[in-house]
Amino acid sequence: MRPTKPGVVTVTLNAAIDQTLECPGFTAGEVNRVVAETRTPGGKGINVAAFLAGGTRPVTAAGFLGADSAPLFEALFHERGIHDRCLRLPGSSRVNIKVVDRTSSAVTDLNLPGLSIPEEALDALTTTLDALAEENGCFVLSGSVPAGVPATLYAMLTERLRAKGARVAVDTSGEPLRHAITAKPDFVKPNARELEALVGRPLKNAGEVARAARDLHASGIGLVVVSLGAEGALFVSGDGAWRALPPPVEVASTVGAGDALVAGVLASRLEGHDLETCARRSTAFAAGKLAKVGPVPPAPERVAELLCAVRMHPLGTG
Repeated sequence: MRPTKPGVVTVTLNAAIDQTLECPGFTAGEVNRVVAETRTPGGKGINVAAFLAGGTRPVTAAGFLGADSAPLFEALFHERGIHDRCLRLPGSSRVNIKVVDRTSSAVTDLNLPGLSIPEEALDALTTTLDALAEENGCFVLSGSVPAGVPATLYAMLTERLRAKGARVAVDTSGEPLRHAITAKPDFVKPNARELEALVGRPLKNAGEVARAARDLHASGIGLVVVSLGAEGALFVSGDGAWRALPPPVEVASTVGAGDALVAGVLASRLEGHDLETCARRSTAFAAGKLAKVGPVPPAPERVAELLCAVRMHPLGTG
C-alpha cells in the first residue's frame, strides 16, 4: 500500500466533540458524581488525522463541520499542522459523551445525532475530494454516515478515488460497510461485532474471526484488520495472517483506540513494512494511546517500549 503521491486525506462525515466525564462507580439510574471533564475534537477521521500528523507525509482533514463548533477543530488542525479542507455547515457538530469509570475500566457511550447533510453539500465534498486526489495518494473514509447521506456514499467514493489512482482505507459499520466492501477498498478495519454483522453470523472465537477476515480478504480487499479490544487485533493480507496481543497498560480512555490502530497501520504500510512489522507497530501505537484522553499520540519512546512487549502469533491457513 504505497501510493505514488505522498499526502494522506481523512474524510469525516460525522465529526464530533468528545466530552469525557470521569465518574468513579458510575451506576445507571443513580445520582453520579463527575470528578473530571474534558472536551476534545473528534470523529473517526479527525482522530486518524491527528494521530498521523507530525509524520513524514502531509495530512489533510476533509468532510463536514458544524460552523458553530468549528473553532475547536481549527485549533487542533493548527496545533498539529493538519491541512483543513472541511466544509462548514450551519449549526454545531454533534457531541459524544463518554462516561469513564476507572474503578471498573468501563466506558459508557452516549452518541448524539449529527448534522443533516444536504445534497448540495455532498456534491461539494465530491468536488473537494476530486481536487485533493490530484496531490494525495491515500484516503481514509471513516466513521458513521449522518442523516441525509446515502449508505452507498463510501462505496461511490472508494470507486471514484481508486479510479484516480488513490489507495483507500474504510473504517465504518453496518450498511455503509456492507456497500463499501463491494467497491474493494485497499484496507478495511471492522471490529469483531461489525464483522459479525457483515457476515451475518456469530463469530464465537478468534479462529472464526480469522476465517471471516480471510474470506473478506479473498473477496478482493488487500488488507483486513479486525480489532478485538483488549485482545489485540487480527491482520490478514496477501503476506499472511497474524494476531497481535498488546501488553496490559493503564487505560485513561478507550475512545479513539481503533482510530490509533488505523493510523498505525497506515503509517507502517505506507513506509513499506511487512505485515508482521505493521501488526506489531500499530498494536503498540494503539496500546500507547490508551493512556491519553483525546486524539493524543503516545510518545515515540513509549511506543518503542511497548513494541517489545507485543506478542505476535502467526495464524495458520485454516
